[in-house]
Parts: sequence; C-alpha cells; structure tokens
Amino acid sequence: MATIQSSLNNIFFSTYLQTLSQTPHRLRRRMLATWTPDQELNQVRLRSGADMKRKLNWYDLVALGVGGMLGVGVFVTTGHVALKISGPAVFISYIIAGISALLSSLCYTEFSVEIPVAGGAFSYLRVTFGEFVGYFAGANILMEYVLSNAGVARSFTEYLCCAFGMHPNSWRVEVDGLAEGYNRLDFPAVALVLLLTLCLCHSTKDSSTLNLVMTVFHVIFFGFIITAGFYNGSTKNLIKPGGLAPYGVKGVLDGAAIVYISYIGYDSVSTMAEEIKNPSKSLPVGIVGSVLIVSALYCLMALSLCVMVPYNEISDTASFSMAFKKMVGWKWASNVVGACASLGIAASLLVAMLGQARYLCVIGRARLVPFWLAKVHPSTGTPMNATLFLGICTASIALFTDLDIVLEMISIGTLLVFYLVANALIYRRYVIKGTNHPLPTLLFLLLLSSSSIGFSLSWKLKQQWWGLVLFSGSIITITAFFHYMVPCLRRPTEWSLPFMPWPAAASIFLNVFLLSTLKKISFQRFGIWTCLVTLFYVLYGVHATYQAEEMEMGVHEVNQTPANQQTKLEIQLL
Repeated sequence: MATIQSSLNNIFFSTYLQTLSQTPHRLRRRMLATWTPDQELNQVRLRSGADMKRKLNWYDLVALGVGGMLGVGVFVTTGHVALKISGPAVFISYIIAGISALLSSLCYTEFSVEIPVAGGAFSYLRVTFGEFVGYFAGANILMEYVLSNAGVARSFTEYLCCAFGMHPNSWRVEVDGLAEGYNRLDFPAVALVLLLTLCLCHSTKDSSTLNLVMTVFHVIFFGFIITAGFYNGSTKNLIKPGGLAPYGVKGVLDGAAIVYISYIGYDSVSTMAEEIKNPSKSLPVGIVGSVLIVSALYCLMALSLCVMVPYNEISDTASFSMAFKKMVGWKWASNVVGACASLGIAASLLVAMLGQARYLCVIGRARLVPFWLAKVHPSTGTPMNATLFLGICTASIALFTDLDIVLEMISIGTLLVFYLVANALIYRRYVIKGTNHPLPTLLFLLLLSSSSIGFSLSWKLKQQWWGLVLFSGSIITITAFFHYMVPCLRRPTEWSLPFMPWPAAASIFLNVFLLSTLKKISFQRFGIWTCLVTLFYVLYGVHATYQAEEMEMGVHEVNQTPANQQTKLEIQLL
C-alpha cells in the first residue's frame, strides 16, 4: 500500500513539475488569445449545458437597473459622503458620477447588443484585448459586487433597526478580541444574503417580478422622502454652517469617486442578455433608461437630506431615518423610512446578486475558474452553483466587515473596468484584424490615457494652472486628430454609439480622473488583490483554458474524421 501511495505521489509531483515548465509557453499563447462574438454566443455558451431561459422584457430591465442602483447609492453612501467628504454639495458629486456612468453605460450598451451574453465586461474585453484582460476585469467586477453587496447588507440591518425605533447597531453582536472594524457581527445581514441567494437559485423571472413590485413601491417611497424633505427642510441648511462646499472642490470630486459605486447596478443589466426576449431593443432602453432615472432620483434625494439637516449633523449610519428623527413632529417617519429603506436595499441586493452570479458563470465557461461554477441548472435555468458560491462569500464578508472599510475598496475596481470597456469600444470600432494596423489606435489610447493621468495628477497635486490647460488641450487635440485621420471601420447596424470617439474618450478621461481622487489605501488593497488574481491565473487559469481548448479541438477533429477512417480506428481499438 505504501509503495502504491509513493508511486502516486511521484506521478502527481512529476505531472505538476511538467505543468509548471509549460507555463511560459502557455502564458504567451493564452494571454492574448481572443474569441469572436460568434464563439462567445455559441461555442462557449454551450459549455454550461442548459441554456438560460429568455423571459425578460425591456420593462424588466429598467426595473432591474433602477432597483439595483437605488438602494446602494442613497442609503449607503449619501450620508457618509455628505458628512465627511462633500458636504451639502454631495448632489453635485452625484451629477459628476452620473455623467461618467452615463458615458460608460453607452459603451456597455453597444457591446451588449452586439454580444448578448451573460459575461458583461468580461466577455467584451476578452473578444477585444484577449483572455487575460477579460479575466482581470471579470475578477475586479466580481470583487466589486461581493464587497458592495456585503456593505449593502449591513446597511439593511441599520435601517431595519430604525424601523423598530432602535439604535442602528442594536442587532449587531460586538466581540472582544477582534480588530476594530471587524468586531461587530451582523447576523441579520447574513440571513438576508442567504435568503436572497435561495430565491435567485429558484427562478430568474420570479426574482425579476419580485424586484419589479419592490422597485415600483421603492420609487413611490422616494417621492415621499423628497417631498417631505423639501417641505420641512430649509435651503439655509445648504449654505450653513460652512457653505455649499465646505470641503472645497476637491471634496466634491472625492465624493464623486465614492458615490460612483451607486451606479454599478446598470452593469448587472448587461449580464442578463441571455435571458432577454429581444436584446437589440430591450438592452439600450434598460441600461440607459435606468441610469437616467436613477441619476435624477439620486440628486433629489441628496438635496432633500441636506435641506432637512445641516451637513455636520447628518448621521453616518441610517442617515435618512435619523434625519426625520431630528425633525419635530416627524419622528414617526423615521420608522417608516427605516422599513421602506430596508425593502429598497433588499431589492438592490437582489439585482446585484443576480448579476454577480452570471459573471462568475461565464468566467467558469472560459475555464478560468473551476468548471462546476459554469453549470446552469436544467430545471430552473439559473447558474445555481455560482449563485450559491458567491452568496456564501458575500454573507461571510457581511458578517464581519464595517461599511467604511468596504467603501475604500469598491470604487477603484468599478472605475478601472469601465475605463477598460471604453478603450475596448474605440479599439473595436477602429481596428479590424487583417484589414488595418492597430498601431494608430493603440497610440491614440496611450496618449489619451497619459494626458488624462497628467491632468488628474496636476489637479491632485495642486500644480500651476498651466498644467491643467496643457493636458486638457492635448486631450481635445489628440482626440480631434484621431477622429479626422483614422477611419472608423466597424459600425454595428442594430445599435451604435454616435459621435465616436468623443463619448468613449470622455468616459476614459472621467474614469481616470475619478480614480486619481481615491485614497492611497484603496490602491494598496487593490494591489494585493491584483497580485492574488494574477497568481491564480498563472497557476490555474492558463493551464485549465489551454487543456479545455485542446480537448475541444480533439473532439472537433474526431467529429470531422471521414467515416472509413473512423471505422478503421474503431477496428484497431477492438
């Protein structure tokens, strides 16, 4: 028995060493490997076994987009940003973030109509820049989803406590011995995440219907808060005690980078592409429509909060409930707001968890993560394994981690992914393999990003004004030169972003600018995450995708074997 075990260990060890020795060759082959849209739509999708069921209409998508964004932005970030970062000018932060999100959503829309698969940014970047860039974007957007969902779930507990007239931390269990920020266990948040996970495993259409009902109610509730806030508040609170922007223009822009996580919900709409009845018509309405509706509601809600209470008196937790609690004669509204906000947060969490599972499912199809995560359940038509796995991850983080810690890590990944998608759209429009050389387009993207970084650093480091003029002028000049000198070779017939490359170039600039406003610790944590996902790709993803491709090629060759050769082969085997 010991001899057999020793032999097995030697075989495993030699196989492992052989795999490691092949890593450089496979890296070169796999990192820049691209798939065509047709392969994404057919060959790769077949790996999941059963197809996802097409049951969603355009109004389902609008409701999913609105429901997915509303709970996150208003109830999680508004009070925190108004109190510590932007002051009453938080509504301007939402406007800036909304413009950037709208430009990014337009880029997403063109890709999602042309490649209607559940992979979102992962699939768009994989067909454009290759496997590694797609994997890197997918890993980051998954990190965004899991962390933001954990933060949203913890906010659910705070507002639910307010619904019962209790302190926001009443239902959390404080544990001595754990580090600050990780020592308040949130069991209601865990219960909510697990309950929604089971709901999503059951049916996408039923989940969408539930979200539609909750979102309609949620919007009506928003109307109540906006009306009550403006009716009982005072515009003097916008300028007292420290003026509209007590933290300066820098605070407004820093706030825009933080509240940008509020718009991650529209990305989840694009991941529903495989479950939509008419993707070419429904996706543009669902993505762009939901961003416009939510942007308007965000600004009005932020204004209503700041006119109700001076910014320095806003509560960092359950901000809207605590604001009503401070108003004479409106304490009853604090309980109502807590209950309705809890419902809105649950709707937001439902949509975000819907999107994150589809991302992981498609990454599993590509064999960049274990293949069992790609399986679609034949009876429910949902990616059940991916849903359960990410639900457990989200619940684990929601149990321990405070919102402030989560917020520092979220926006950086979202901004980076949206930046990459804008670059990919320009590249895909102006470069066709075998038709023209990609160098002019790559040079334009490099110069555009470099100028955007130069402008952002000049602003952040408070250099001379001429630096801002120089870099902004160069951005406009190189974009205009590229527009007139390099022909656009591809224009999708069903839906295409007009006035290219200007909208995508503006999206690139805004994403870079907002990235530069984030804190140093965000980049440090992001660096650690980047090292981990890259190491996983090198040690696992490269070999898994390489072997999967070889296996499929072998099956294809067998299927193409003439009948007489196949018979001869079978005789030899016998």
